[in-house]
Amino acid sequence: MTLELDWQNIFAECRANIQKAIEPCLKPCDEPQPDLGIGAGGDLMKPVDLASESAIIETLKKHEVSFTLISEETGVKKFGAASEGCYIITDPIDGTTNLTRRLPFYCTSIAVSSTPYLKGVYAGMVADLVHDQTFMAFTGRGAFCNRKHIQTSNIKRLEEACVGLDLGAYKTGLDLDCKKIIQNIKHTRHFGANALEICYVASGITDGFIDLRSKIRTTDVAAGFLIAKEAGATITDQANRPINIALDPKQTLNFIASANSEIHKQILSLINSDA
Repeated sequence: MTLELDWQNIFAECRANIQKAIEPCLKPCDEPQPDLGIGAGGDLMKPVDLASESAIIETLKKHEVSFTLISEETGVKKFGAASEGCYIITDPIDGTTNLTRRLPFYCTSIAVSSTPYLKGVYAGMVADLVHDQTFMAFTGRGAFCNRKHIQTSNIKRLEEACVGLDLGAYKTGLDLDCKKIIQNIKHTRHFGANALEICYVASGITDGFIDLRSKIRTTDVAAGFLIAKEAGATITDQANRPINIALDPKQTLNFIASANSEIHKQILSLINSDA
């Protein structure tokens, strides 16, 4: 039954309800936002995070969905009698720091999986909560932005490419020759909400995204990975292996997402070169 649900419309309703739920949290952004403890993923929770998560839960309950919630905020919770058949993986607000600092780049990420592993994800949405763009994908059906098909860029040379590079928490230790990457890529960018940045690769806005910090969680990328792959992207770890790990708010990973296999090979070559 879960597989037959109209996820496209459920996602759209989730987005609308999230926008309403977080609106009161946006008004006092000129003032320091209270901390509500440490979330399941290890970050401080803000009122806007929990408001978004509650909107997602209530929307799914309205549609009588039985599900296991895997959330960056409150962790793993079961709802309904058949919760084992449907896993909802979410980062209710990706880019909370941006939001609280009034930087206009943050989103909600929601993925649906038939198993508690990344490979089982078959539907996903990343909702840009600032620019009125909603990215969705469904296994075997392609990727969409505002219900129009999207695909990755056809740029084949790094010298012409714009690639996202997350160096956040670099001080914790990152085994990466950043100078080599920056010197060999035309432009590097980082906006502060990785779920949305992966969607930028999917839609051809950027040509790749690199995150090798061992910090990003599966809750951040589960939906974005499906969207990017359905749009034509290549996604692997640093050793060029497919990524299939547990869907858990504490599970972290490294990844490289590229618009096509040619760009991917060049990025891997730079990262893994000893020279």
